[in-house]
Amino acid sequence: MTQLFQSFGLSFEWSWFIATIAGILLIALPLMLSVAMIIYVDRKIWAAMALRRGPNVVGPLGLLQSFADGLKVFLQETIIPSASSKALFLLAPIITFTVALMAWAVIPINSGAILADINVGLLYVLAISSLGVYGTIIAGWSSNSKYPFFSAMRASAQMISYEVSIGFILICVVIYAGTFNMNGIVMGQKAHILGFLNGYGFNPLLFPMAVMFLISGMAETQRAPFDLTEAESELVAGYQTEYSSMSFALYWLGEYANVLLMCALNATLFWGGWLPPVDWAPLYWIPGWLWLFIKIFVFFFIFSWVKATVPRYRYDQLMRLGWKVFLPVSLLFVVLVSGWLMFMRNGI
Repeated sequence: MTQLFQSFGLSFEWSWFIATIAGILLIALPLMLSVAMIIYVDRKIWAAMALRRGPNVVGPLGLLQSFADGLKVFLQETIIPSASSKALFLLAPIITFTVALMAWAVIPINSGAILADINVGLLYVLAISSLGVYGTIIAGWSSNSKYPFFSAMRASAQMISYEVSIGFILICVVIYAGTFNMNGIVMGQKAHILGFLNGYGFNPLLFPMAVMFLISGMAETQRAPFDLTEAESELVAGYQTEYSSMSFALYWLGEYANVLLMCALNATLFWGGWLPPVDWAPLYWIPGWLWLFIKIFVFFFIFSWVKATVPRYRYDQLMRLGWKVFLPVSLLFVVLVSGWLMFMRNGI
């Protein structure tokens, strides 16, 4: 894209700058539209599982409901508690929303279609996702209210607990792929099993890791049954209780952007990303971005399905699952996967 702008007579520096901004907008704008529509899909799935109709009034089939909700929130008054730390109170939702978008820079949408094709893409995702906890902690502390503060403490402990397991799970993927580059990980899954199945998830050694990554992703994004940060009976409404108007909307958008990111990571790291499920030439006629979209939607359906059907965990159960089950199991699989690869490659 830089060369395209250079052909208009611009210098390399300006061409690179405009191309980078254009690339960011090409990711951010469709993502924001996707978030609006995925909220509608989420509500429709919950409604169907509860034998209700869901949004069906605003626009054809209720498709404009999310935009109506967004307009309503935008027109509301922003209320800042008088006893809050005002600068931090306003900064917290911006951190959460911005971090949720930054991680998408290294997600390959198609072959070569990636904003930042860096060699340490997976490390970048881990680093960026770990920053999201700051928006949560700052929101709870700056509100100067005990219930948001309790919720922020829960959220930070929960995110940190499951990030440790996610780290060990990703080590297994990196060992198999031999690279931290996201495109390289996708290409490493081509014809991985039996010479025609695309995806590490089909590997018996990595399938348990794929399941654990899916569950850890639900906990990381505080989705049910791990939504302890919004346990109404104990915490009123979570760390964003004191927020209103667009500040609250930024948390809402950031949450769904993170959910979509986890769905995209599931698809990219374990199920072939933009590759078709089977390494068969006619399937490559379908654009890669469409395969990735289908896989993201499948995982999002699983997220919504679980939220609509599985009861909430207790906090002690949540912590026990993260520290006493997922952590030792993921560490064990790091040993098993690395030992298996050493045996296969070196015969020892």
